Amino acid sequence: MNDTTGFATVPPTTLADLLGREQVMDIGIRPLWPSAPRVAGQAFTVRCPPGDNLMLHAEIYRAQPGSVIVAEAGDVDYALAGGNVCAVAQRRGIAAFVIDGVIRDLAEVREMGFPVFARGVIPIPGTKAAVAPLEREVRCGGVRVRSGDIVVADEEGIVVCPGADQDQVLADARAKLAKEAEQSLDEWERAHRARVEKALAEHGFPG
Repeated sequence: MNDTTGFATVPPTTLADLLGREQVMDIGIRPLWPSAPRVAGQAFTVRCPPGDNLMLHAEIYRAQPGSVIVAEAGDVDYALAGGNVCAVAQRRGIAAFVIDGVIRDLAEVREMGFPVFARGVIPIPGTKAAVAPLEREVRCGGVRVRSGDIVVADEEGIVVCPGADQDQVLADARAKLAKEAEQSLDEWERAHRARVEKALAEHGFPG
């Protein structure tokens, strides 16, 4: 498993600036409890058909510690996971769930502090009947995610870095953060105002 610890220091906003809109999940995928910590890990992907959660439950015993399980559900009418599944995932070292779907037992999940990013909560559990391959490409929050991609998620949003690009993206992110840290607010304001005024002038806005 690739070392993803460096990404934990990079905000999703920085990664979004570097990777663009297509690598950022839509606003429907959000932390389900407040002040969830930033998580960064290698994606282990799973796709579940409508009303069924078997393969997500199977994945918690196969994903590596430190990974983020990224799941594509077939609907938002049945929960993919509940309190006990999240507790076992946490005990096995899974960093977080990122789910294009819903879960249940939110109070339990919040109390244990297991990060879940999803579309919401519903008390109805899914069935466990549909067997399908794991580690296939999934679509989560509008982003195509492959096993081995790097997922960074916090209250600002969720960004997916293609696994093949992770070294370059991390280097670029660190350079960007270092440059920003060296710039004072006064310097930023001067540069920002110059850009704004230039854009206004180019569009004929009176000075």
